[in-house]
Amino acid sequence: MMSIANNTVASVNYTGRYDNGEVFDTSEGKDPLKFTVGKGQMILGFEEELIGAKPGETREFTLTPDRAYGERNEEAFQTVNKSVFGEGAELKVGLSSYTQLQDGSMTMFTITAIDGDDVTLDFNHIMAGKTLTFTVTVTDVSEVDNCGPGCGCN
Repeated sequence: MMSIANNTVASVNYTGRYDNGEVFDTSEGKDPLKFTVGKGQMILGFEEELIGAKPGETREFTLTPDRAYGERNEEAFQTVNKSVFGEGAELKVGLSSYTQLQDGSMTMFTITAIDGDDVTLDFNHIMAGKTLTFTVTVTDVSEVDNCGPGCGCN
C-alpha cells in the first residue's frame, strides 16, 4: 500500500478548526481534496504532517502560524483613496477582494477601515497569525500521472 510522499497524489477528507474549535473548512459532504504533494498546492505544514500516511489512516495535528499562513505583518497594510475602486463601488469594512499586482499575480486584501475618502487595506492572508488544527483521513494515494504542462504535477 502506497504512503504519502513527495510527488504522489493524495486524496484526503479533512476538517480544519481554529483554536476555539470553530470549523473554518471541511470536505464533509464533498469529494475528497486531491493534491500533488511537494508542489506548493497546500500549506507546507499540512503536507509535512501527512508524509508517510496510508489510505485509511487518520491524523490530527495542530499548525502554528509559522507552519500555516505565517504571522500577521503590520507592514502589509496600505491606505488608498476610495476612487481606486471606481465610482459607485460599495465599500464596507470586512469586505475581501482580489487585486492584480504589477508582476501580474493576484493577491487578496480585506478592507479594515474607511475614513472619508481613505480606505485601509490589509494584504495579510485572512488566516495569518492563526493556529489551525486539522483532522485528516487519507482516502487514496497514487503516483503522479505525466499529464503535461500546467497540471501542477511537473
